[in-house]
Amino acid sequence: MQMKTIKGPAIFLAQFMDDKAPFNNLQAIGAWLAGLGYRGVQIPTWDKRCIDMEQAATSKTYADDLKGVLTELGLEITELSVHLQSQLVATHPAYDTMFDGFAPAQYHGNVKDRTAWATKQVELAAQASENLGLKTIAAFSGSLLWHTVYPWPQRPAGLVEAGFKELASRWKPLLDTCDRHGVDVAFELHPGEDLHDGVTFERFLEAVNGHTRANILYDPSHFVLQQLDYLQFIDFYHDRIKAFHVKDAEFLYNGKSGIYGGYQDWIDRPGRFRSLGDGQVDFKGIFTKLSRYGFDGWAVIEWECCIKDPVQGAEEGVAFVKDHIIQVTSKTFDDFASAGADENLNRQILGL
Repeated sequence: MQMKTIKGPAIFLAQFMDDKAPFNNLQAIGAWLAGLGYRGVQIPTWDKRCIDMEQAATSKTYADDLKGVLTELGLEITELSVHLQSQLVATHPAYDTMFDGFAPAQYHGNVKDRTAWATKQVELAAQASENLGLKTIAAFSGSLLWHTVYPWPQRPAGLVEAGFKELASRWKPLLDTCDRHGVDVAFELHPGEDLHDGVTFERFLEAVNGHTRANILYDPSHFVLQQLDYLQFIDFYHDRIKAFHVKDAEFLYNGKSGIYGGYQDWIDRPGRFRSLGDGQVDFKGIFTKLSRYGFDGWAVIEWECCIKDPVQGAEEGVAFVKDHIIQVTSKTFDDFASAGADENLNRQILGL
């Protein structure tokens, strides 16, 4: 397997967009980020201050102009994100009221139409990605089963299988659409989603018959909070990792609450997200493994921290990612000591 150099640094814009300059439009925030040293941005497609996705999907001219704005700043689009819309592809009724906020007001209280809108949004993202020359969409799977994540009361036989069958029936046509546009769906494995760890991703993959467009957005912070071995995860699933969120986290053991968090605010939970370098994630190990396995996508900072200011997080994140990107070697370190080789020499060494 050929080693490759990861691209970056890049950053996800969702946590930074605001009505105040320079965070209030793509060109302004792009100029600010380029000035910090960023090379890429991941675009939240639900935010009109960044993109009109329908235009990007239907007009190559608009897509080219959008890319041009960033190119002039020395930036590239890494991926389009449909996290909020794709969440609504599958939702359990218990969460409908809270999830209504992810959709336009005309779909609130109407799950059928809201789901159809969300499905169309993913299709538009595939078309827009093709127009923009992108290969991956960042997404959530949605969830029908999350409320049963802890098996009490006991789950009825066949419930999990039925849930993944239904989830697959909603995503299979979307994966086929993405395939026609040459785009992968990278699901962020995230608590609250039916796809939240390796086992659930495998269940889904089986349900969609191993679809080549069903892939992973690797974010180690969510695995820290689940107490999952995020380094070994790369060994298992590296061939399906198509996107990468560089996000730190910590888990502080205590005698009052654990991974479920006690309904506490983020700052008081044992597991919480931190700005880069302030948590416990072994990023040297992660960048080493991803480079070793040939991942050449973008290292995209997703800044989330309940303590540090986002501007400081963005400013510090550039150097952090730059320092972790490995320019993979094209030669072996002990080549200088090579004595050369041929078949006769090898046979002589073997005593043949």
